Amino acid sequence: MLNRLELTDLRAYASLEAEFGPGPQLVWGPNAAGKTSLLEAMVILARGASHRTTTDVELIRWGSDVTRIVGRSGGDEIEVGLVRPGSVASVGGARKRVRVNGVARRASALSERLRVVLFAPEDMLLVAGSPSLRRGTLDQLAATLFPSYASDLATYGRALQQRNGLLRAIRDEAASRDELRYWDRPLLDAGGAVVATRHDLLEQLARPLAAAHAEIAPDEAAAGALALEYVTNAPTSFGESPRDALARRLVETAEKELWNGTTLVGPHRDDFAFVMDGRDLAAFASRGQQRTAILALKLAELDLVTAHDGRPPLLLLDDVFSELDPGRRAHLVRRIADLPQAFVTTTTLDDLDPALRAIAAPWEVRSLEGGAELRATIASIASRS
Repeated sequence: MLNRLELTDLRAYASLEAEFGPGPQLVWGPNAAGKTSLLEAMVILARGASHRTTTDVELIRWGSDVTRIVGRSGGDEIEVGLVRPGSVASVGGARKRVRVNGVARRASALSERLRVVLFAPEDMLLVAGSPSLRRGTLDQLAATLFPSYASDLATYGRALQQRNGLLRAIRDEAASRDELRYWDRPLLDAGGAVVATRHDLLEQLARPLAAAHAEIAPDEAAAGALALEYVTNAPTSFGESPRDALARRLVETAEKELWNGTTLVGPHRDDFAFVMDGRDLAAFASRGQQRTAILALKLAELDLVTAHDGRPPLLLLDDVFSELDPGRRAHLVRRIADLPQAFVTTTTLDDLDPALRAIAAPWEVRSLEGGAELRATIASIASRS
């Protein structure tokens, strides 16, 4: 549970201090007022990085050199500081500083203190959208549950980048093929570990996903259990490990890779599909069926993270109620009510189930102009709701 949040120069927020109690926290206000940035700060406290951008400098308020995010969760104080490159504050120091109870820590250690499950509007594209969106969802959950996954994925990414650069150099006759062996080993070791963990995660998700789908839409579930199927360009043959399969496929695609100047197989190109009765939902499901599947996945993620160590994560719902029909909204409200704490954003209270409004602590986000600055402030609206 997040008890306190302090922001300094994060996007539109010049300064913010807020204390939160248990139960649902309802955050409402117009678009671009700062609702999503508020949830983004919570994601950063839990993951050390934003879900909206890979460029930290975008988080720093215009005209400022340093962003500071501080949260108190239980007995822990978590602090993430971001420094604008090239500023006086960045001289001799890191551009991102993470501390837990005053002690410097790696960003990967933050999930030990605060875990979040995020449901954002872009997640509505999970079934039929870009494979990178599905990979990102799978990778984030795996990093939360498996301590070594983030390191394996980072090692794979570095090896892939170096290998791709070498492939282009070989194509341009500026390097030798023999040099590929140096980067093939870390690529295979880390890539095999990434794929193995992804398979393990999908296996653990299978039961809670099918159960959540059957609970939300029993009529749809009668046609077959909802499942996630791993889609890879390096499938294993009998007796092969994921690493062995990737090594075999690198040999098979070697000439094509040299022609293209890029690595064509590996977990960076893998995907997963929502399937029911052996059929890919992206090919036949209605929009309503797709949303049911996505909601089931988020609820399964919530259950799996809770089962990991008995601590329910912080649920963040960013303006998704308007995307759901009344039945699905009511189901989500029942799940929210059982959690220690959840944050829900919306542009209008009318999008929210009356049962949720009755139990939520309401907050309003407003944007205020002061000269060249934009400040978003939060004020309780309990008397208005």
